[in-house]
Amino acid sequence: MVNVMKFLQAVRPASWLKALLYVVLIAVTYQAALKQMVFYDWGKEDYSHCYLIPFVVLYLIWEKRAVLATKLTFPSWAGLAPVIFGLFLYWLGELGGEFFTLYISLWFVIVGLLWLHLGGKKIREISFALFMILTMFPLPNFINTKILLQLKIISSQLGVGILQLYGMSAYREGNIIDLGFTQLQVVDACSGLRYVIPLIVLSLLMAYWFAGAFWKKALLVLSSLPLAIGVNSFRIAATGVLYSGWGAAVAEGFFHGFSGWLIFLFTLPVLLLEIWLLRRIGGKERGNWIPACPRQAGTEKSAGMTEISTGVTGENAGPEQTTDVVGLRNGLLQPVFITAVVLIAATFAFSKGVDFREKIPIKKSFSEFPLAIGAWQGTPEQMEQQFIEVLHFSEYIMINYRDPQDREIGFYVAYYESQRKGETTHSPETCLPGSGWTFEESGTAMMPTGNGGTMEVSRAFMEKSGSRQLMYFWFPQRGRILTSLWQVKLYSFWDALTLHRTDGALVRIITPLYTTEKMEEAEARLQRFTKEIAPVLDGFLPGQR
Repeated sequence: MVNVMKFLQAVRPASWLKALLYVVLIAVTYQAALKQMVFYDWGKEDYSHCYLIPFVVLYLIWEKRAVLATKLTFPSWAGLAPVIFGLFLYWLGELGGEFFTLYISLWFVIVGLLWLHLGGKKIREISFALFMILTMFPLPNFINTKILLQLKIISSQLGVGILQLYGMSAYREGNIIDLGFTQLQVVDACSGLRYVIPLIVLSLLMAYWFAGAFWKKALLVLSSLPLAIGVNSFRIAATGVLYSGWGAAVAEGFFHGFSGWLIFLFTLPVLLLEIWLLRRIGGKERGNWIPACPRQAGTEKSAGMTEISTGVTGENAGPEQTTDVVGLRNGLLQPVFITAVVLIAATFAFSKGVDFREKIPIKKSFSEFPLAIGAWQGTPEQMEQQFIEVLHFSEYIMINYRDPQDREIGFYVAYYESQRKGETTHSPETCLPGSGWTFEESGTAMMPTGNGGTMEVSRAFMEKSGSRQLMYFWFPQRGRILTSLWQVKLYSFWDALTLHRTDGALVRIITPLYTTEKMEEAEARLQRFTKEIAPVLDGFLPGQR
Protein backbone atom coordinates (compact mmCIF):
# COMPACT_ATOMS: atom_id res chain seq x y z
CA MET A 1 0.00 0.00 0.00
CA VAL A 2 2.90 2.34 0.75
CA ASN A 3 4.33 1.76 -2.71
CA VAL A 4 0.94 2.45 -4.24
CA MET A 5 0.67 5.76 -2.41
CA LYS A 6 4.17 6.77 -3.47
CA PHE A 7 3.33 5.97 -7.08
CA LEU A 8 0.09 7.95 -6.99
CA GLN A 9 1.82 10.92 -5.41
CA ALA A 10 4.54 10.87 -8.07
CA VAL A 11 2.01 11.16 -10.87
CA ARG A 12 0.89 14.78 -10.95
CA PRO A 13 -2.50 16.29 -11.91
CA ALA A 14 -1.44 17.02 -15.51
CA SER A 15 -0.78 13.32 -16.07
CA TRP A 16 -4.19 12.35 -14.71
CA LEU A 17 -5.93 14.94 -16.88
CA LYS A 18 -4.05 13.85 -19.99
CA ALA A 19 -4.81 10.21 -19.30
CA LEU A 20 -8.50 11.00 -18.72
CA LEU A 21 -8.73 12.98 -21.96
CA TYR A 22 -7.08 10.15 -23.89
CA VAL A 23 -9.50 7.62 -22.39
CA VAL A 24 -12.52 9.75 -23.32
CA LEU A 25 -11.28 10.36 -26.89
CA ILE A 26 -10.48 6.68 -27.45
CA ALA A 27 -13.82 5.59 -25.94
CA VAL A 28 -15.93 7.83 -28.20
CA THR A 29 -13.80 7.21 -31.32
CA TYR A 30 -13.78 3.42 -30.94
CA GLN A 31 -17.22 3.20 -29.34
CA ALA A 32 -18.67 0.72 -31.87
CA ALA A 33 -15.59 -1.51 -31.82
CA LEU A 34 -15.36 -1.56 -28.01
CA LYS A 35 -19.07 -2.35 -27.71
CA GLN A 36 -18.75 -5.19 -30.24
CA MET A 37 -15.68 -6.59 -28.52
CA VAL A 38 -16.81 -6.45 -24.88
CA PHE A 39 -20.53 -7.15 -25.13
CA TYR A 40 -20.64 -9.45 -28.17
CA ASP A 41 -17.30 -11.10 -28.96
CA TRP A 42 -16.27 -11.65 -25.35
CA GLY A 43 -19.75 -12.95 -24.62
CA LYS A 44 -19.02 -15.99 -26.80
CA GLU A 45 -17.64 -18.96 -24.89
CA ASP A 46 -14.67 -19.18 -27.26
CA TYR A 47 -13.46 -15.78 -26.06
CA SER A 48 -14.89 -15.49 -22.54
CA HIS A 49 -11.33 -15.61 -21.15
CA CYS A 50 -10.71 -12.17 -22.70
CA TYR A 51 -12.47 -10.51 -19.75
CA LEU A 52 -9.39 -11.38 -17.67
CA ILE A 53 -6.76 -10.08 -20.11
CA PRO A 54 -7.01 -6.36 -19.13
CA PHE A 55 -6.29 -7.30 -15.50
CA VAL A 56 -3.37 -9.48 -16.60
CA VAL A 57 -1.93 -6.58 -18.62
CA LEU A 58 -2.28 -4.18 -15.68
CA TYR A 59 -0.56 -6.65 -13.38
CA LEU A 60 2.33 -7.13 -15.82
CA ILE A 61 2.85 -3.37 -15.93
CA TRP A 62 2.51 -3.05 -12.15
CA GLU A 63 5.12 -5.79 -11.74
CA LYS A 64 7.58 -3.55 -13.60
CA ARG A 65 6.93 -0.46 -11.44
CA ALA A 66 10.30 -0.58 -9.64
CA VAL A 67 12.26 -0.99 -12.88
CA LEU A 68 10.27 1.80 -14.54
CA ALA A 69 11.00 4.09 -11.62
CA THR A 70 14.74 3.78 -12.26
CA LYS A 71 14.45 5.00 -15.84
CA LEU A 72 14.06 8.60 -16.93
CA THR A 73 11.08 9.58 -19.03
CA PHE A 74 12.00 11.05 -22.40
CA PRO A 75 8.86 11.85 -24.45
CA SER A 76 9.57 10.73 -28.01
CA TRP A 77 8.10 11.92 -31.29
CA ALA A 78 8.81 8.41 -32.63
CA GLY A 79 5.56 7.37 -30.94
CA LEU A 80 3.67 9.50 -33.46
CA ALA A 81 4.35 6.88 -36.17
CA PRO A 82 2.25 4.08 -34.57
CA VAL A 83 -0.47 6.62 -33.71
CA ILE A 84 -0.75 7.74 -37.35
CA PHE A 85 -0.60 4.16 -38.62
CA GLY A 86 -3.27 3.18 -36.10
CA LEU A 87 -5.55 5.98 -37.30
CA PHE A 88 -5.00 4.84 -40.88
CA LEU A 89 -6.12 1.35 -39.85
CA TYR A 90 -9.11 2.97 -38.16
CA TRP A 91 -10.32 4.36 -41.47
CA LEU A 92 -9.54 1.08 -43.21
CA GLY A 93 -11.65 -0.79 -40.68
CA GLU A 94 -14.37 1.83 -40.40
CA LEU A 95 -14.94 2.16 -44.13
CA GLY A 96 -14.14 -1.44 -45.00
CA GLY A 97 -16.55 -2.79 -42.41
CA GLU A 98 -14.07 -4.93 -40.45
CA PHE A 99 -13.97 -4.94 -36.63
CA PHE A 100 -10.65 -6.77 -36.36
CA THR A 101 -8.89 -3.96 -38.23
CA LEU A 102 -10.37 -1.53 -35.70
CA TYR A 103 -9.05 -3.68 -32.85
CA ILE A 104 -5.52 -3.61 -34.28
CA SER A 105 -5.90 0.12 -34.90
CA LEU A 106 -6.76 0.62 -31.22
CA TRP A 107 -3.64 -1.32 -30.19
CA PHE A 108 -1.34 0.81 -32.34
CA VAL A 109 -2.88 4.02 -30.99
CA ILE A 110 -2.44 2.90 -27.37
CA VAL A 111 1.17 1.84 -27.95
CA GLY A 112 1.88 5.07 -29.81
CA LEU A 113 0.46 7.27 -27.05
CA LEU A 114 2.53 5.50 -24.40
CA TRP A 115 5.61 5.78 -26.57
CA LEU A 116 4.99 9.50 -27.10
CA HIS A 117 4.89 10.22 -23.37
CA LEU A 118 7.15 7.58 -21.82
CA GLY A 119 9.84 7.13 -24.46
CA GLY A 120 11.45 4.04 -25.94
CA LYS A 121 13.27 2.81 -22.81
CA LYS A 122 10.13 2.44 -20.73
CA ILE A 123 8.16 1.01 -23.65
CA ARG A 124 10.77 -1.74 -23.98
CA GLU A 125 10.30 -2.63 -20.33
CA ILE A 126 6.55 -3.13 -20.72
CA SER A 127 6.67 -4.51 -24.28
CA PHE A 128 5.38 -7.94 -23.26
CA ALA A 129 2.43 -6.41 -21.42
CA LEU A 130 1.61 -4.38 -24.53
CA PHE A 131 1.91 -7.53 -26.66
CA MET A 132 -0.55 -9.32 -24.36
CA ILE A 133 -3.19 -6.71 -25.22
CA LEU A 134 -3.43 -8.38 -28.64
CA THR A 135 -4.69 -11.60 -27.02
CA MET A 136 -7.94 -9.88 -26.03
CA PHE A 137 -8.92 -9.26 -29.67
CA PRO A 138 -11.12 -11.97 -31.27
CA LEU A 139 -10.05 -13.16 -34.70
CA PRO A 140 -11.95 -12.05 -37.85
CA ASN A 141 -14.98 -14.19 -38.62
CA PHE A 142 -13.62 -15.71 -41.82
CA ILE A 143 -10.32 -16.67 -40.13
CA ASN A 144 -12.09 -17.79 -36.97
CA THR A 145 -14.43 -20.03 -39.00
CA LYS A 146 -11.57 -21.67 -40.91
CA ILE A 147 -9.61 -22.36 -37.72
CA LEU A 148 -12.72 -23.65 -35.97
CA LEU A 149 -13.50 -25.96 -38.89
CA GLN A 150 -10.00 -27.42 -38.97
CA LEU A 151 -10.03 -27.96 -35.20
CA LYS A 152 -13.37 -29.76 -35.45
CA ILE A 153 -12.05 -32.03 -38.19
CA ILE A 154 -8.82 -32.79 -36.30
CA SER A 155 -10.72 -33.40 -33.05
CA SER A 156 -13.13 -35.71 -34.89
CA GLN A 157 -10.34 -37.69 -36.55
CA LEU A 158 -8.34 -38.16 -33.35
CA GLY A 159 -11.49 -38.90 -31.35
CA VAL A 160 -12.45 -41.67 -33.78
CA GLY A 161 -8.93 -43.07 -33.63
CA ILE A 162 -9.03 -43.24 -29.83
CA LEU A 163 -12.46 -44.89 -29.90
CA GLN A 164 -11.21 -47.51 -32.38
CA LEU A 165 -8.15 -48.19 -30.21
CA TYR A 166 -10.52 -48.71 -27.30
CA GLY A 167 -12.30 -51.33 -29.38
CA MET A 168 -15.48 -49.49 -30.30
CA SER A 169 -16.88 -49.40 -33.82
CA ALA A 170 -16.67 -45.77 -34.96
CA TYR A 171 -16.21 -43.91 -38.21
CA ARG A 172 -16.42 -40.27 -39.24
CA GLU A 173 -18.50 -38.44 -41.84
CA GLY A 174 -17.48 -34.81 -41.80
CA ASN A 175 -18.01 -33.69 -38.22
CA ILE A 176 -20.35 -36.59 -37.41
CA ILE A 177 -18.97 -39.57 -35.45
CA ASP A 178 -21.11 -42.66 -36.07
CA LEU A 179 -20.95 -45.15 -33.19
CA GLY A 180 -23.49 -47.54 -34.69
CA PHE A 181 -26.01 -47.18 -31.87
CA THR A 182 -25.93 -43.37 -32.05
CA GLN A 183 -24.17 -40.43 -33.67
CA LEU A 184 -22.08 -37.72 -32.01
CA GLN A 185 -21.84 -34.36 -33.74
CA VAL A 186 -18.63 -32.41 -33.13
CA VAL A 187 -20.16 -28.95 -33.04
CA ASP A 188 -18.44 -25.60 -32.44
CA ALA A 189 -18.46 -26.20 -28.69
CA CYS A 190 -16.33 -29.32 -29.21
CA SER A 191 -13.93 -27.75 -31.66
CA GLY A 192 -11.32 -27.05 -29.03
CA LEU A 193 -11.08 -23.36 -29.95
CA ARG A 194 -12.29 -22.30 -26.51
CA TYR A 195 -9.48 -24.35 -24.98
CA VAL A 196 -6.70 -23.74 -27.50
CA ILE A 197 -6.66 -19.94 -27.28
CA PRO A 198 -6.77 -19.71 -23.44
CA LEU A 199 -4.04 -22.36 -23.23
CA ILE A 200 -1.87 -20.42 -25.68
CA VAL A 201 -2.37 -17.31 -23.53
CA LEU A 202 -1.50 -19.30 -20.42
CA SER A 203 1.61 -20.75 -22.07
CA LEU A 204 2.68 -17.24 -23.13
CA LEU A 205 2.55 -16.09 -19.52
CA MET A 206 4.40 -19.18 -18.33
CA ALA A 207 7.07 -18.67 -21.00
CA TYR A 208 7.44 -15.02 -19.97
CA TRP A 209 8.12 -15.95 -16.36
CA PHE A 210 10.26 -18.95 -17.32
CA ALA A 211 13.93 -17.89 -17.03
CA GLY A 212 15.11 -19.97 -19.98
CA ALA A 213 16.52 -19.59 -23.45
CA PHE A 214 14.27 -18.15 -26.16
CA TRP A 215 13.98 -21.47 -28.01
CA LYS A 216 12.73 -23.11 -24.82
CA LYS A 217 10.10 -20.41 -24.36
CA ALA A 218 9.02 -20.80 -28.00
CA LEU A 219 8.80 -24.59 -27.63
CA LEU A 220 6.65 -24.21 -24.54
CA VAL A 221 4.19 -21.93 -26.35
CA LEU A 222 4.08 -24.06 -29.52
CA SER A 223 3.49 -27.23 -27.52
CA SER A 224 0.26 -25.83 -26.07
CA LEU A 225 -1.52 -26.19 -29.43
CA PRO A 226 -1.12 -29.97 -29.99
CA LEU A 227 -1.56 -30.52 -26.26
CA ALA A 228 -4.94 -28.78 -26.23
CA ILE A 229 -6.12 -30.55 -29.40
CA GLY A 230 -4.97 -33.96 -28.10
CA VAL A 231 -6.69 -33.57 -24.74
CA ASN A 232 -9.85 -32.26 -26.42
CA SER A 233 -9.89 -35.31 -28.73
CA PHE A 234 -9.61 -37.55 -25.68
CA ARG A 235 -12.57 -35.69 -24.17
CA ILE A 236 -14.65 -36.36 -27.29
CA ALA A 237 -13.66 -40.05 -27.24
CA ALA A 238 -14.51 -40.29 -23.54
CA THR A 239 -17.92 -38.82 -24.30
CA GLY A 240 -18.51 -41.62 -26.83
CA VAL A 241 -17.38 -44.32 -24.39
CA LEU A 242 -19.57 -43.04 -21.55
CA TYR A 243 -22.47 -42.52 -23.97
CA SER A 244 -22.65 -46.30 -24.46
CA GLY A 245 -23.07 -46.85 -20.73
CA TRP A 246 -25.03 -43.85 -19.48
CA GLY A 247 -26.72 -42.44 -22.59
CA ALA A 248 -27.32 -38.91 -23.82
CA ALA A 249 -27.31 -37.39 -20.34
CA VAL A 250 -23.55 -37.90 -20.20
CA ALA A 251 -22.82 -36.42 -23.65
CA GLU A 252 -25.10 -33.42 -23.26
CA GLY A 253 -25.09 -32.86 -19.53
CA PHE A 254 -22.63 -32.70 -16.68
CA PHE A 255 -19.67 -34.52 -18.21
CA HIS A 256 -19.77 -32.57 -21.49
CA GLY A 257 -19.54 -29.26 -19.61
CA PHE A 258 -17.29 -30.27 -16.71
CA SER A 259 -14.86 -32.13 -18.97
CA GLY A 260 -13.83 -28.76 -20.39
CA TRP A 261 -12.40 -27.87 -16.99
CA LEU A 262 -10.62 -31.22 -16.94
CA ILE A 263 -8.58 -30.06 -19.94
CA PHE A 264 -7.05 -27.26 -17.87
CA LEU A 265 -6.60 -29.50 -14.83
CA PHE A 266 -4.62 -31.90 -17.02
CA THR A 267 -2.71 -29.55 -19.32
CA LEU A 268 -1.42 -27.17 -16.62
CA PRO A 269 0.58 -29.92 -14.85
CA VAL A 270 1.84 -31.08 -18.26
CA LEU A 271 3.12 -27.57 -19.06
CA LEU A 272 4.77 -27.36 -15.64
CA LEU A 273 6.40 -30.74 -16.25
CA GLU A 274 7.61 -29.48 -19.62
CA ILE A 275 9.22 -26.47 -17.93
CA TRP A 276 10.90 -28.79 -15.42
CA LEU A 277 12.34 -30.88 -18.26
CA LEU A 278 13.43 -27.86 -20.31
CA ARG A 279 15.33 -26.46 -17.33
CA ARG A 280 17.43 -29.61 -17.31
CA ILE A 281 18.30 -29.48 -21.00
CA GLY A 282 21.60 -27.73 -21.74
CA GLY A 283 22.41 -27.09 -18.11
CA LYS A 284 20.51 -25.45 -15.31
CA GLU A 285 19.09 -22.03 -16.15
CA ARG A 286 20.01 -19.03 -14.12
CA GLY A 287 17.36 -17.32 -12.12
CA ASN A 288 14.00 -18.45 -10.84
CA TRP A 289 11.05 -19.63 -12.88
CA ILE A 290 9.11 -16.58 -11.68
CA PRO A 291 11.77 -13.91 -11.15
CA ALA A 292 11.30 -11.40 -8.38
CA CYS A 293 10.63 -7.84 -9.44
CA PRO A 294 13.90 -5.93 -8.90
CA ARG A 295 13.77 -3.08 -6.46
CA GLN A 296 16.16 -0.28 -5.69
CA ALA A 297 15.90 1.88 -2.67
CA GLY A 298 14.75 5.38 -3.33
CA THR A 299 14.03 4.83 -7.01
CA GLU A 300 10.25 5.13 -6.87
CA LYS A 301 10.51 8.90 -6.72
CA SER A 302 12.60 9.41 -9.81
CA ALA A 303 12.96 12.26 -12.23
CA GLY A 304 11.02 10.26 -14.75
CA MET A 305 7.87 10.36 -12.64
CA THR A 306 8.05 14.12 -12.42
CA GLU A 307 8.71 14.54 -16.09
CA ILE A 308 5.48 12.81 -17.06
CA SER A 309 3.48 15.62 -15.55
CA THR A 310 5.66 18.61 -16.32
CA GLY A 311 6.84 17.79 -19.83
CA VAL A 312 10.43 18.71 -18.80
CA THR A 313 13.02 16.08 -19.61
CA GLY A 314 16.56 15.42 -18.50
CA GLU A 315 18.35 15.42 -15.19
CA ASN A 316 17.39 18.98 -14.25
CA ALA A 317 13.69 18.18 -13.97
CA GLY A 318 12.41 18.22 -10.42
CA PRO A 319 9.45 19.29 -8.30
CA GLU A 320 11.43 22.21 -6.88
CA GLN A 321 11.56 23.89 -10.30
CA THR A 322 7.90 24.69 -10.63
CA THR A 323 4.68 25.06 -8.75
CA ASP A 324 1.83 22.61 -9.28
CA VAL A 325 -0.01 25.25 -11.33
CA VAL A 326 2.90 25.79 -13.69
CA GLY A 327 3.47 22.03 -13.92
CA LEU A 328 -0.17 21.52 -14.85
CA ARG A 329 -0.02 24.24 -17.51
CA ASN A 330 3.23 22.99 -19.01
CA GLY A 331 2.00 19.40 -18.98
CA LEU A 332 -1.21 20.19 -20.87
CA LEU A 333 0.68 22.37 -23.37
CA GLN A 334 3.20 19.63 -24.12
CA PRO A 335 3.59 19.49 -27.95
CA VAL A 336 3.36 15.70 -28.18
CA PHE A 337 0.15 15.77 -26.14
CA ILE A 338 -1.46 18.52 -28.22
CA THR A 339 -0.52 16.78 -31.47
CA ALA A 340 -1.97 13.43 -30.37
CA VAL A 341 -5.19 15.00 -29.09
CA VAL A 342 -5.72 16.96 -32.32
CA LEU A 343 -5.19 13.84 -34.46
CA ILE A 344 -7.59 11.63 -32.49
CA ALA A 345 -10.19 14.37 -32.03
CA ALA A 346 -10.11 15.21 -35.75
CA THR A 347 -10.54 11.54 -36.60
CA PHE A 348 -13.58 11.30 -34.33
CA ALA A 349 -15.14 14.52 -35.61
CA PHE A 350 -14.60 13.63 -39.26
CA SER A 351 -15.96 10.09 -38.86
CA LYS A 352 -19.13 11.37 -37.18
CA GLY A 353 -19.54 14.48 -39.28
CA VAL A 354 -19.45 12.84 -42.71
CA ASP A 355 -21.73 10.01 -43.81
CA PHE A 356 -19.44 7.67 -45.70
CA ARG A 357 -22.16 5.14 -46.46
CA GLU A 358 -25.31 5.77 -48.39
CA LYS A 359 -27.92 3.04 -48.39
CA ILE A 360 -28.37 2.14 -52.04
CA PRO A 361 -31.66 0.27 -52.56
CA ILE A 362 -31.96 -2.63 -54.95
CA LYS A 363 -33.31 -1.77 -58.42
CA LYS A 364 -36.24 -4.17 -58.11
CA SER A 365 -37.34 -6.37 -55.24
CA PHE A 366 -36.25 -10.01 -55.43
CA SER A 367 -39.92 -10.93 -55.04
CA GLU A 368 -40.21 -10.03 -58.75
CA PHE A 369 -37.38 -12.34 -59.80
CA PRO A 370 -38.62 -14.66 -62.58
CA LEU A 371 -39.02 -18.36 -61.87
CA ALA A 372 -38.72 -19.19 -65.56
CA ILE A 373 -35.27 -18.51 -67.07
CA GLY A 374 -35.15 -19.88 -70.60
CA ALA A 375 -35.81 -23.60 -70.31
CA TRP A 376 -35.18 -23.53 -66.56
CA GLN A 377 -38.12 -23.69 -64.13
CA GLY A 378 -37.60 -22.57 -60.54
CA THR A 379 -39.07 -23.28 -57.12
CA PRO A 380 -38.51 -20.60 -54.44
CA GLU A 381 -36.99 -21.64 -51.10
CA GLN A 382 -37.04 -19.96 -47.66
CA MET A 383 -34.07 -19.53 -45.35
CA GLU A 384 -34.40 -20.32 -41.66
CA GLN A 385 -34.80 -17.27 -39.42
CA GLN A 386 -31.70 -18.06 -37.36
CA PHE A 387 -29.53 -17.70 -40.48
CA ILE A 388 -31.31 -14.53 -41.59
CA GLU A 389 -30.48 -12.91 -38.23
CA VAL A 390 -26.79 -13.81 -38.57
CA LEU A 391 -26.25 -12.77 -42.20
CA HIS A 392 -27.69 -9.22 -41.86
CA PHE A 393 -28.50 -8.81 -45.58
CA SER A 394 -31.07 -6.34 -46.90
CA GLU A 395 -32.71 -8.77 -49.33
CA TYR A 396 -32.11 -12.32 -50.46
CA ILE A 397 -33.43 -14.87 -52.90
CA MET A 398 -33.15 -18.68 -52.99
CA ILE A 399 -34.48 -20.60 -55.97
CA ASN A 400 -33.93 -24.18 -57.11
CA TYR A 401 -33.98 -24.30 -60.91
CA ARG A 402 -34.37 -27.47 -63.00
CA ASP A 403 -33.76 -27.99 -66.70
CA PRO A 404 -35.81 -30.25 -69.01
CA GLN A 405 -33.53 -33.21 -68.05
CA ASP A 406 -34.44 -32.58 -64.38
CA ARG A 407 -30.90 -31.44 -63.58
CA GLU A 408 -30.88 -29.04 -60.61
CA ILE A 409 -29.07 -25.77 -59.91
CA GLY A 410 -29.33 -23.98 -56.58
CA PHE A 411 -29.39 -20.19 -57.05
CA TYR A 412 -28.79 -17.85 -54.09
CA VAL A 413 -28.24 -14.07 -53.95
CA ALA A 414 -27.82 -11.89 -50.85
CA TYR A 415 -27.86 -8.11 -51.29
CA TYR A 416 -26.55 -5.51 -48.83
CA GLU A 417 -27.62 -1.88 -49.14
CA SER A 418 -24.66 -0.85 -46.99
CA GLN A 419 -21.89 -3.13 -45.74
CA ARG A 420 -21.26 -1.78 -42.28
CA LYS A 421 -19.10 -3.29 -39.55
CA GLY A 422 -20.47 -6.70 -38.67
CA GLU A 423 -22.94 -6.53 -41.57
CA THR A 424 -20.78 -7.54 -44.52
CA THR A 425 -20.92 -10.23 -47.16
CA HIS A 426 -20.22 -13.79 -46.02
CA SER A 427 -18.22 -16.13 -48.23
CA PRO A 428 -19.37 -19.68 -49.04
CA GLU A 429 -15.76 -20.73 -48.35
CA THR A 430 -16.40 -20.19 -44.65
CA CYS A 431 -20.10 -21.11 -44.44
CA LEU A 432 -20.35 -24.40 -46.36
CA PRO A 433 -17.38 -26.20 -44.74
CA GLY A 434 -19.07 -25.60 -41.40
CA SER A 435 -21.89 -27.91 -42.50
CA GLY A 436 -19.48 -30.73 -43.35
CA TRP A 437 -18.59 -30.03 -47.00
CA THR A 438 -14.94 -30.61 -47.88
CA PHE A 439 -13.39 -28.47 -50.61
CA GLU A 440 -11.53 -30.91 -52.86
CA GLU A 441 -10.68 -28.23 -55.43
CA SER A 442 -10.84 -24.44 -55.35
CA GLY A 443 -9.76 -21.66 -57.65
CA THR A 444 -11.26 -19.40 -60.30
CA ALA A 445 -13.00 -19.90 -63.65
CA MET A 446 -14.11 -17.71 -66.56
CA MET A 447 -17.85 -17.54 -67.09
CA PRO A 448 -20.00 -16.07 -69.92
CA THR A 449 -22.10 -13.03 -69.04
CA GLY A 450 -24.75 -13.26 -71.75
CA ASN A 451 -23.75 -10.02 -73.46
CA GLY A 452 -20.80 -11.49 -75.31
CA GLY A 453 -18.34 -10.90 -72.46
CA THR A 454 -16.86 -13.04 -69.69
CA MET A 455 -16.22 -12.64 -65.99
CA GLU A 456 -13.92 -14.32 -63.50
CA VAL A 457 -15.66 -16.17 -60.66
CA SER A 458 -14.57 -18.36 -57.77
CA ARG A 459 -14.93 -22.10 -58.34
CA ALA A 460 -15.03 -24.98 -55.84
CA PHE A 461 -15.61 -28.72 -56.07
CA MET A 462 -17.04 -30.08 -52.81
CA GLU A 463 -17.73 -33.49 -51.35
CA LYS A 464 -19.67 -34.72 -48.34
CA SER A 465 -20.47 -38.33 -47.47
CA GLY A 466 -20.23 -39.42 -51.11
CA SER A 467 -22.25 -36.48 -52.47
CA ARG A 468 -20.43 -34.20 -54.93
CA GLN A 469 -21.23 -30.62 -55.87
CA LEU A 470 -19.72 -27.97 -58.12
CA MET A 471 -20.10 -24.36 -57.01
CA TYR A 472 -19.42 -20.98 -58.58
CA PHE A 473 -19.74 -17.76 -56.62
CA TRP A 474 -18.84 -14.10 -57.08
CA PHE A 475 -19.35 -10.72 -55.43
CA PRO A 476 -21.04 -8.00 -57.57
CA GLN A 477 -19.82 -4.80 -55.90
CA ARG A 478 -20.82 -1.45 -57.41
CA GLY A 479 -20.11 -2.40 -61.01
CA ARG A 480 -17.20 -4.77 -60.22
CA ILE A 481 -17.13 -8.56 -60.10
CA LEU A 482 -14.87 -9.66 -57.24
CA THR A 483 -13.79 -13.16 -56.23
CA SER A 484 -12.52 -12.85 -52.64
CA LEU A 485 -13.43 -11.19 -49.36
CA TRP A 486 -10.06 -9.42 -49.32
CA GLN A 487 -11.04 -7.61 -52.51
CA VAL A 488 -14.48 -6.84 -51.06
CA LYS A 489 -12.93 -5.23 -47.95
CA LEU A 490 -10.41 -3.12 -49.87
CA TYR A 491 -12.89 -1.86 -52.46
CA SER A 492 -15.48 -1.16 -49.74
CA PHE A 493 -12.92 1.08 -48.05
CA TRP A 494 -12.07 2.89 -51.28
CA ASP A 495 -15.65 3.27 -52.52
CA ALA A 496 -16.89 4.46 -49.14
CA LEU A 497 -14.22 7.13 -49.26
CA THR A 498 -14.71 8.18 -52.88
CA LEU A 499 -18.31 7.22 -53.75
CA HIS A 500 -19.94 7.05 -50.28
CA ARG A 501 -21.16 3.56 -51.27
CA THR A 502 -20.57 0.10 -49.85
CA ASP A 503 -23.55 -1.74 -51.31
CA GLY A 504 -22.87 -5.16 -52.81
CA ALA A 505 -24.06 -8.72 -53.21
CA LEU A 506 -23.04 -12.36 -53.13
CA VAL A 507 -24.15 -14.65 -55.97
CA ARG A 508 -23.80 -18.42 -55.52
CA ILE A 509 -24.82 -21.20 -57.90
CA ILE A 510 -24.43 -24.90 -57.06
CA THR A 511 -25.20 -28.04 -58.99
CA PRO A 512 -24.80 -31.67 -57.90
CA LEU A 513 -22.73 -34.15 -59.86
CA TYR A 514 -25.05 -37.03 -60.57
CA THR A 515 -23.92 -40.66 -60.30
CA THR A 516 -22.82 -41.23 -63.89
CA GLU A 517 -22.02 -37.60 -64.65
CA LYS A 518 -18.58 -36.23 -65.46
CA MET A 519 -17.23 -32.93 -64.16
CA GLU A 520 -17.33 -31.42 -67.67
CA GLU A 521 -21.10 -31.92 -67.87
CA ALA A 522 -21.72 -30.13 -64.56
CA GLU A 523 -19.35 -27.37 -65.64
CA ALA A 524 -21.22 -26.88 -68.91
CA ARG A 525 -24.55 -26.78 -67.08
CA LEU A 526 -23.38 -24.00 -64.75
CA GLN A 527 -21.99 -21.99 -67.66
CA ARG A 528 -25.25 -22.27 -69.63
CA PHE A 529 -27.22 -21.19 -66.58
CA THR A 530 -24.89 -18.27 -65.81
CA LYS A 531 -25.14 -17.03 -69.39
CA GLU A 532 -28.93 -16.80 -69.04
CA ILE A 533 -29.17 -15.59 -65.46
CA ALA A 534 -26.48 -12.84 -65.56
CA PRO A 535 -28.47 -10.37 -67.73
CA VAL A 536 -31.58 -10.91 -65.59
CA LEU A 537 -29.60 -10.32 -62.39
CA ASP A 538 -28.22 -7.05 -63.79
CA GLY A 539 -31.77 -5.72 -63.81
CA PHE A 540 -31.97 -6.09 -60.01
CA LEU A 541 -28.53 -5.22 -58.63
CA PRO A 542 -27.33 -1.58 -58.66
CA GLY A 543 -24.29 -1.02 -60.86
CA GLN A 544 -21.67 1.68 -61.02
CA ARG A 545 -22.95 5.25 -61.20
